[in-house]
Amino acid sequence: MTDVEAAGGTEAAVGDGGTLPFWVDAEDGEDTMGLLGGRPELRAVPLGPLRRNLAATVDALQQVFAEITAQGGTLPLAEAQLSFQVTASGGVQLIGTGQVSAGRALTLTFRRP
Repeated sequence: MTDVEAAGGTEAAVGDGGTLPFWVDAEDGEDTMGLLGGRPELRAVPLGPLRRNLAATVDALQQVFAEITAQGGTLPLAEAQLSFQVTASGGVQLIGTGQVSAGRALTLTFRRP
């Protein structure tokens, strides 16, 4: 059995709304933001909470971007990139510093059509 299979990350698990394998930083058995240097562990992240949390985060960001865009100005917002991490419980945590290595985060890019 591979590490991904052990974490519940088979294709069947992804398709049925079960889990998705993610490397998360763990410290003393609890998932962390990954910014504190915990040890990486492959975990089966539940897709239900991940979907809800990511959708709520994207909805909130789109509202913020709409407000910024409505302000207009000589340099309107054309693109925004945000990095986030996924916790073992399916949480989404935005990263507010440029000092985090890109290998420890996922990036969402919002671009005007």
